[in-house]
Amino acid sequence: MNILILGSGGRESAFAWKIAQSPKCTNLYIAPGNAGTGAYGTNVNLKVTDFEGIKAFALANDINLVLVGPEEPLVKGIHDFFLADEQLKNIPVVGPQQEAAQLEGSKDFSKEFMQRNGVPTAASKTFTRDTLQEGMDYLATAGLPIVLKADGLAAGKGVLICLSLEEAKQELNAMLAEAKFGDASSKVVVEQFLQGIELSVFVMTDGNSYKILPEAKDYKRIGEGDTGLNTGGMGSISPVPFADEAFMQKVEQRVIIPTIDGLKKEGIPYKGFIFIGLMNTHGEPWVIEYNCRMGDPETESVMLRIESDFVDLLEGVAEGNLHEKELIISTKTAATVVCVAGGYPGEYLKNKAIAGIENVRDSHVFHAGTTQVGDEVQATGGRVLAVSSLQDDMFNALQQATADAARIYYDGVYFRKDIGFDLL
Repeated sequence: MNILILGSGGRESAFAWKIAQSPKCTNLYIAPGNAGTGAYGTNVNLKVTDFEGIKAFALANDINLVLVGPEEPLVKGIHDFFLADEQLKNIPVVGPQQEAAQLEGSKDFSKEFMQRNGVPTAASKTFTRDTLQEGMDYLATAGLPIVLKADGLAAGKGVLICLSLEEAKQELNAMLAEAKFGDASSKVVVEQFLQGIELSVFVMTDGNSYKILPEAKDYKRIGEGDTGLNTGGMGSISPVPFADEAFMQKVEQRVIIPTIDGLKKEGIPYKGFIFIGLMNTHGEPWVIEYNCRMGDPETESVMLRIESDFVDLLEGVAEGNLHEKELIISTKTAATVVCVAGGYPGEYLKNKAIAGIENVRDSHVFHAGTTQVGDEVQATGGRVLAVSSLQDDMFNALQQATADAARIYYDGVYFRKDIGFDLL
């Protein structure tokens, strides 16, 4: 079959690497892809939100399945666009329709969905510019620290943890009255702060049945020891030692089943991935957020641990027979270390030549923010490369991925050397 992946990051690189191994895949295309994805298929110069361009390409190249990597095209309704088009409606899209993508596209929608369906989550209230004063009054009654979340997509920057009431009031005013995050913060969810340790759980669903993919833990802060600014993710590890069988059973019973049942009950069709951001608080799972796609850089660790044919699983989602498919997960540990650009997550260095990828010994290098310029691979994004290693245990996986990251050079290269240390 001919498969089209939409996206250009490390997540899409890992998808392409895995899909290219399947005997079911005849031709693989990645739009727009990056300097690394060309090793697994053909890059196509198309934006993920250029729906008409994607339509023309899909028809011209006899595409049999579309896998959507990032959230933006899902929230903008690419799946609905395919379903509404006579020529496209029989090409399956793996990724939820627009209404279901609101689980990520609107924090308010997802909080209300969780509350209606009994999914454990922090207490919260939503405010708009018109109810700003009520929001200020509510802040005074909430405990500290307190979490403010822009309702819409804000490129991973719309969540603030405020340590004082004064800071919370300033930020709420900036978000609502001054549009700090543009339209994304026209509504703000004010949420109780959950204490604990985070992890990500990934579910693949055809709308009825589901498979639980390997869980992962990612590291968001730029600095070692989890300090400094938040990023899109500096590394990840899978499996997560504290997510033992007993904990994962609670996650399935209290979170996954009510989520899938809630979508069915509310008549919201869902074919794709559900990323569940969880907080483990004294052994109890609480949902921080849903995403309507796989995580990045977690996918780069998760894909290494899936031993079964990934295209077979994608077909199961598309055809509604996922329960008949086999999911085999490696017992080994995968670790991912992300190399970023100098200055990231602020203004960062661009168009720097990358050297040394060929020196990597026992890891996979998934490209994220790279471009091919003639014979040269250049670092063009904030997150540049994800170096991922699968080994018998966590110590060796972390050691290998970190050692291999150090074999790569470009001007300003930076990576954290302590990914996973908190779990060792």
